[in-house]
Parts: sequence; C-alpha cells; structure tokens
Amino acid sequence: MFNRSRRNLASWFTLSMGSILLIFSGLLYYQEADQQLDAVDLLLYKKARVITASVQYKLYQGQKRVFLKHLPVLGINPPPADSEIIYARWYDTDGKLKRYFGQLSPKKFNRTFELKTLKITNNLGVSPQNIWIREITLPVQHKGELIGYLQMAMPMTRVQDSLNRFIILLISTVLITLVITGLAGWFLSGIAMQPIYLSYKQLERFTAHASHELRTPLAAILSNAQVGLLASMEDSASKHLRLEKVAEVAKSMNSLIGNLLFLARRTGRLTPESLKEVDLSDLLKELLNSQSVKTAAEHLNLKSDLPKTPIVLRVDAELICLAVMNLLSNACKYTPDGGMVELRLFTKFSQVVIEVEDNGIGIGAADLPHIFEQFYRVEQHRTNSTNSFGLGLAIAQQIIEAHGGHLSVKSELGKGSVFQIKLPL
Repeated sequence: MFNRSRRNLASWFTLSMGSILLIFSGLLYYQEADQQLDAVDLLLYKKARVITASVQYKLYQGQKRVFLKHLPVLGINPPPADSEIIYARWYDTDGKLKRYFGQLSPKKFNRTFELKTLKITNNLGVSPQNIWIREITLPVQHKGELIGYLQMAMPMTRVQDSLNRFIILLISTVLITLVITGLAGWFLSGIAMQPIYLSYKQLERFTAHASHELRTPLAAILSNAQVGLLASMEDSASKHLRLEKVAEVAKSMNSLIGNLLFLARRTGRLTPESLKEVDLSDLLKELLNSQSVKTAAEHLNLKSDLPKTPIVLRVDAELICLAVMNLLSNACKYTPDGGMVELRLFTKFSQVVIEVEDNGIGIGAADLPHIFEQFYRVEQHRTNSTNSFGLGLAIAQQIIEAHGGHLSVKSELGKGSVFQIKLPL
C-alpha cells in the first residue's frame, strides 16, 4: 500500500514537473524561433535596401524611367555565390514584372509591403527539392514617389538547422531533467510517506496492544461471572467475592478505556483558549495535599521543594496536574515502603522545571528509550503491578509536548529515577 502510494506521489510529481518543463521548453523554442526569424528579416531587409539604393530614376526622352542595368543581383553582374538569394524580382508601379533573377513566381503579385514564409520547389540544383524561404516585398520610392517594387527571398536552411539543434538540446535537457525529477520524486515521496508509515505502524501497535489489554479484563469478568453462576444459591459469600472481583476488573477496564480515549483525542498543540495563567507552585501544593497522592504515598516519605514566590505560566491546569500525578503515581508504585519520593519546582534558563525523584527500583538502560511508548512496561514492573497498562508515562509525555515542553528521565537500576518536565516560560 505504501509503495503504491509512494509510486503515485512520485508519478504525479514527475508528471507535474514534466508538464511545467514542456511548457517552459515550448516558450523557449518559440522565443528562439522568433529571434531567428527577426534576424533573417533584418538581413533580408538590409539586402533589399542595398539593391534599391542602386536604382536609378531619371529623365529619358522626356519621361522619367527606372534603370536597373547596374543593380546588384538584378543587373548585368550575377550575384556572388554566398549571397544566399533564391530569387529577386522587380515590378513596376502597375505590378508588372520587369526584371528578375532566379525563379518566376506562379502567383499573382501583391503590391503591399510584407514579410512571409513560403515553401517552394527549388529547381536550381541537380534534383528538385522543397525548401522553406523567407520573402520580402518592398515598395521603392524616389523622393516620395513610388517607382516600383522589389521582391526577393532567402532560404531558411540555416534557421532550420539552428532550430533543429536547439530542439534536440531542449529534448535532451527535458529527458535528463525528467529522469532526475523522477528520482527526486521517488526520494521525496519516501520522505513524505515516512511520517504516515510511522503513524500507521504506531496505530497498528496501538490497536494490537489495546485489543490485548481489553481482552484480559473481559476474560476475568467472564470467568468470575461464570464461577459465580456455578455457585449454589445459598453460597452468598462466594458470589459476593466474585462480584467484588468483577467490580475491580470493571473499574480497571474503565480506567483503561478512559486513558485510551485521552490518547486518541488529545493530539497536537493545545488551543490558546484552553490555556490560563496558573501559579504552578500553588497548583502543585494542592496536588500534594490531594487524597489520591496521600493514599499513593501512604507508606513512603513524600517530600517537596516548592518556591515561595509564584511561578505563573499559561497552561491547562487540569492536564498539568494529570501529568504530574502520573509521574508521582509511578514513583510511589515502584518505590519500596519507607522509600523517598520528592517533588521539586524551579526555573532554569527561561524554563520552568518540575522534577519527580524517587529512590525506588529504577529502570534499566535497555528499557529507558521505550518507557514513554504506549503499553510498554518494564519486565520487573510487570510483576510489581498488576493494574498497570503502560499508559501513564505516554499520557504524561503527550500532555507536556502539547504544552510545547519536554519530558525526560534519568534512572539506574536499584538507585531510583528522576523524571524532569521542562516548560517554556
């Protein structure tokens, strides 16, 4: 599925870039052809002006006449071999052909100034061949009086050869660029798909773990209910014991479902509307005085190091309490009776730091990179707690990251752990 999506992304990227390249190449080719044509037109116009400059218009036997004998190309001297002139024609003011060089025109003469591209059959070589030419029709005036028209043409072979080389260059460039674009598209689509792939894998693991964790309490509820049904009607003590176990498992299951819903709903950064200015020192004092914390630390030495001056921060007070409570609960749960758990609050380098330290059983180096993963439980923690689903630290991390902060841990087996929350001021 992901490879197909990656191929589709790479294909669409290559197709879109290829379309842009083709349009750009077409514009470049059009511009180059236009420039080449302008250059031919300018050269043709200059040649025509050179010829018309030699036209003599003077009185002869009482009438003004045009003398073409000494004209270049049209005169008595043949044009040089490198002149590239296919034909030259002189028409009088009535449009009648008076003198020409090269081929005659089968078409009717049009007495207007124009430049146009024509395809003709050249009969001057060994075998006739069709060639493209550029033709100019130039009205000639002498002292403001129209005296005739010069029509001449040049081949466009050089222009065609130049444009052919240019289009080969463009095609080669486009093909090479498309190959590079395709490879880049495949590489970039892989990068783009990576977060989706990771999210899919995370969702897959989450679903597998959730189904497993839900199956265990459901099996316990079912087995206790069945045992209770098998007991005699008079054995109320046995039934009461089974109902207590069902209630206990159902409570645990309710807590699990609540945690799963929290993880599913609380994603991304918090909205500004949910944040309020809170004195973290007062907030943590209230948390330490809560019944849940006192119950969890009943057989432990619970300490606190909270500043007397207020530390005000824009946070969601309920979520911060939940995150710290999860850390305290973990610390109390995995610290033996008579051990120490301490909560600290201070500021450092434009950050608010909350630390929860204990001298409990600690966490091994192999487990440290994974303890914030959902449903992950350290092996020795599994035996110490049957009601843990491995979601508390994941929830705490998600809450802290939603506030733009960072949750980290330092721990050593047999020496305890230090969980540290850093929140930006």
